[in-house]
Amino acid sequence: MQQAPDAPAAQPAVAPGVVVTATRSERNAYDLPVSIDRIDSDVIQDGRPMINLSETLPRVPGVVVLNRQNYAQDLQISSRGYGARTQFGVRGIRLYQDGIPATSPDGQGQTSNFDLATADRVEVMRGPFSALYGNSSGGVIQLFTADGPPVPTLSGRFDAGSYGTSVYGLTYGGQEGPLNYIGDVSRFQTDGYRDHSAAQRDLGNAKFGYRMSDDTSMNLVFNTVSQPAQDPQGLSRQQYQQNPRQVDPSSILFDTKKAVRQDQVGSVIDKRLSSADSLRFLLYGGDRQVQQYLSIPLANQTAPGAAGGIVDLDRNFYGYDLRWTRAGDTGGRPFGFSLGTDYDYQLERRRGYINNNGAMGDLKRDENDKVWSASVYAQGDWKFAPGWSANAGFRYTQVSFYSTDYYIVPGNPNDSGGVTYNNGSPALGLLYEVSPTLNLYANVGKGFETPTFAELAYKPDGTSGLNFALQPSTSINTEIGVKAFLPGGQRLTLAAYHIDTRNEIVVASATGGRNTYKNASRTGRDGAELSWSARVLESLDLLAAFSVLDARYRDTFTTVPGPGQPAITVPAGNYLPGVPRRTFYTEANWKPAGEGFSTAVEVRYSDRIYASDANAEWADPYTIVNWRAVFEQRAHEWKISEFVRVENLFDKGYIGSVIVGDSNKRYFEPAPARNAMVGISASLKF
Repeated sequence: MQQAPDAPAAQPAVAPGVVVTATRSERNAYDLPVSIDRIDSDVIQDGRPMINLSETLPRVPGVVVLNRQNYAQDLQISSRGYGARTQFGVRGIRLYQDGIPATSPDGQGQTSNFDLATADRVEVMRGPFSALYGNSSGGVIQLFTADGPPVPTLSGRFDAGSYGTSVYGLTYGGQEGPLNYIGDVSRFQTDGYRDHSAAQRDLGNAKFGYRMSDDTSMNLVFNTVSQPAQDPQGLSRQQYQQNPRQVDPSSILFDTKKAVRQDQVGSVIDKRLSSADSLRFLLYGGDRQVQQYLSIPLANQTAPGAAGGIVDLDRNFYGYDLRWTRAGDTGGRPFGFSLGTDYDYQLERRRGYINNNGAMGDLKRDENDKVWSASVYAQGDWKFAPGWSANAGFRYTQVSFYSTDYYIVPGNPNDSGGVTYNNGSPALGLLYEVSPTLNLYANVGKGFETPTFAELAYKPDGTSGLNFALQPSTSINTEIGVKAFLPGGQRLTLAAYHIDTRNEIVVASATGGRNTYKNASRTGRDGAELSWSARVLESLDLLAAFSVLDARYRDTFTTVPGPGQPAITVPAGNYLPGVPRRTFYTEANWKPAGEGFSTAVEVRYSDRIYASDANAEWADPYTIVNWRAVFEQRAHEWKISEFVRVENLFDKGYIGSVIVGDSNKRYFEPAPARNAMVGISASLKF
């Protein structure tokens, strides 16, 4: 942790580290007019099993990460209220791994291929500048793989814990002349806290860095993941109170589950053209297969225009990003900018089959779905006066969807068609340096969020074809903030924001794992985020992150939960579902110098979370406490460490996440009771 200075002359001591996200070039987070946090590898790997981002992202204010205990649906991640509605994958937040998008061009992302064991850092940005990365409004999360160590090193690990959970893996990396390399393979498996929630994940990640010359370098990244998982779905409140570990009988009847397989490769070439100019070219591609069994009643699966109860997807994707960066002076003051273009393409063969009580039946849907996104962007920063700096950017994006229907039968006409969305997203931020230890900033920008193909896939009225009537949402985002270093090694950040959104995309119905969507009119988000950290007594690190968010519908609208169900009026002033009003995270980590031992206590609080637009059902507030201890031994070229971790230390019964708008009122996904994990790892330098 960085130490704050006692006098302005010690300004370099307050530098919190280098980040790369906000300006697409290396900048100190303290000097950027944006909300941005960096989580380094020592935090990611300290007494944690490195399975999910939910282990560390609660440290970031404004970001809510709910581990659904359901690996068929991935984590539920939201940023400033964006992404809370999604029931699968990550929505409203752009995801990247080593610069390669983990978010498809339609805005749907997933984190299952993030390899935390080899992560160097995770960077999280919220606010207006997120829009400069494309089809998102809530934020940007980027994971960067570490470089290989200076000498060849082999590491192995094994963790085991409650509910039949285990993780084991091997990592090997090193440096051979101009070639740097690191690779990791691992397997995670669990029986799951709830019935019918077993999962397995096989993950591989490798990065090769090669310096061709003093001015040119190249990175190659390979990534593969295979993840079959049962889907326990949600429970009604009565079912939760009876037995939180049970599943609804429909999950067993239809054998609800999901299998994912993804392979991708990417290359990044950096070329320095001169002392001021550089060029970066990124190229990537891959394929992804998904097969998901849903619990749709047979009568609804076989109706004319219905798409069955098994979703079968075969996806190919590729893209590039070409960027020119210049760093120099304008008017005798530092000025830098980036100018670039990117293109992302996805072709998906989508088929639907009858789920005949867990067996694949007749074909009910067959189509090719294409989506591509083409953008140009510019972003720059200028220290235009003593103590003042400005960051500005603009992105113009075109996102096109097209579907070719091959399933044309009586009652199911040709549903081919397409739609194109265009948007320009500007952002502007100003920062004023009051003193070397205090910065004030403000920014404003326009966000843009199209529907995903998953959101277009079904019409709320149950008829066939894609829901091309669904419109993108747009938002105006303003933020003011403070960044300060206080006496005694304290660091403080505070941000307040207001967001107006039009055409908010909301859940119209959610039945048996299938969701439909519609546009509400206007929503408003008013929030504040506070982060504080300090080092006490040279061995105790303290951290606290607090956020408050008032997210409401500003206009009254009506929605129909499902075919044949009565319309519901949602009055203006209702809270957006899936969004807790207040969250709090604090951690105290004691690590005596030279002792090879550390222990920490984590406390996490979440406020009430509404489960539907009507605000008639909710998950109650909860506070949980986690504890961990880490031991480390070193001898010659060996390093061995062990950890023990206990989550939900006081055995609190609570609902960890909600399924927004579930038509059967099975909204609730219970979180585990007290559970523990132990692990050991060893590394050897050759």
